[in-house]
Amino acid sequence: MKFTPPMIAVFLISAVNGDDWPQWMGADRDGAWHEDGVLDEFPKQGPTLRWTQKIGTGYSGPAVADGFVYVMDRIPGKLDGEARYLHEGDVPKNHNFIRQLLPGTERVVCLRESDGEVQWVYEYDCPYSTVSTYAIGPRATPTVADGHVYVVGAEGHLTCLDAQSGRVVWKKDYARDFGQAVPNWGFSAPPLVDENLLICIVGGRGSTVVAFDRMTGNIVWRALDASEPGYSAPVIRTINDERQLLIWDADAVSGLDPRTGKVFWTVPFPSTFKMSIATPQVAGNSIFVMCFNGKCALVTVGEDGRSAALRWTGGRRKGIDGVHNTAQIIDGHIYGCGNGGRYICARLSDGEQLWSTFDAVSAKRPIYWGNVFTVRHQDRFFLANDIGELIIAKLSPAGYEEISKAQLIDPTHDIGARRLVWSHPAFANRSVYLRNDKEIRCYSLAK
Repeated sequence: MKFTPPMIAVFLISAVNGDDWPQWMGADRDGAWHEDGVLDEFPKQGPTLRWTQKIGTGYSGPAVADGFVYVMDRIPGKLDGEARYLHEGDVPKNHNFIRQLLPGTERVVCLRESDGEVQWVYEYDCPYSTVSTYAIGPRATPTVADGHVYVVGAEGHLTCLDAQSGRVVWKKDYARDFGQAVPNWGFSAPPLVDENLLICIVGGRGSTVVAFDRMTGNIVWRALDASEPGYSAPVIRTINDERQLLIWDADAVSGLDPRTGKVFWTVPFPSTFKMSIATPQVAGNSIFVMCFNGKCALVTVGEDGRSAALRWTGGRRKGIDGVHNTAQIIDGHIYGCGNGGRYICARLSDGEQLWSTFDAVSAKRPIYWGNVFTVRHQDRFFLANDIGELIIAKLSPAGYEEISKAQLIDPTHDIGARRLVWSHPAFANRSVYLRNDKEIRCYSLAK
């Protein structure tokens, strides 16, 4: 284990006249950016680059809080010969399921928000056992709250760090402490802070979701018993005037009491290959989820808050069949990227698709693993596609209207015949923060 201390003994927190993005999908974990003073369209030469900093590989999106940027990455280790296969019997023919033991370390990197200078680095040994094609680094975005940074690595190392110094406060190991085998594509769900709790998707018998005391790491409660934890982020939403913790694991969508872990209701909706990835989205008492292989569903919670049922299920021609992104629900309509990069608007009440386009991925036809992240900003949207473009667009039931587009970062991850970037950007301080497998960049989006 390595720890690079802060560059200065005392942190000088820069005055930040703007919002933070302290966790996955923003402050409220809803993919909404609320700052004023943001440009209406990109300049002809693109937005101004504020700074860039070299980092390692990974999918982990940046978190921005209190004048600092936090991101996870991986530094590959030296491989002598071919990596050992981790399969009993024959090696799978499909590369999407081949697992090998790959040496390397995972890191948490803290950067100064004003100029991108590295402040501290926390690094630990972490051989990877996940599917080799995608074993490039951590998946989960750090969660920052009250002077602490909570991170989960791809192999299930949960760590609480002091946000200013990088000092370890406490840590857990999902595989060792809860008996959960590492999923095919690694642990991905970012921790969720709720009052004194840190709520995590862990796995293991009776511990699909675990709430820790976020200051000590002690277990407060645990719940659910899914076949695998899945990859979806936990969220808390108010449904029928009651706060409910929403969990979408490999087998079902469930609503829990976030204080006690008591299960209010569960609706079976198994994801293909355990790939429950999208964060559940809520409108009123309706919850929308989508996953790989043409599956999506709308779950309706009963007035008593203790029952729920599938209202409709969809696929290629109904709803949105997205894989890696999370849709947005606006005024009774769903907007998100479906299979092959087809960006779709569907009606929430019945899943009817109103329009679709490949413009958001800059294509004319379906593309391999096409993906777009959707962030709402006031009356328009920022769309980050998987070739490193950022698009400003108006979305409505009437259609897709592209306002402006800029190439901000190079795709670096080779998947099939395409080169991609699959890290969700952060939006804060009238800026956007994006990373690939070589660097993290910050661009000004101020007027």
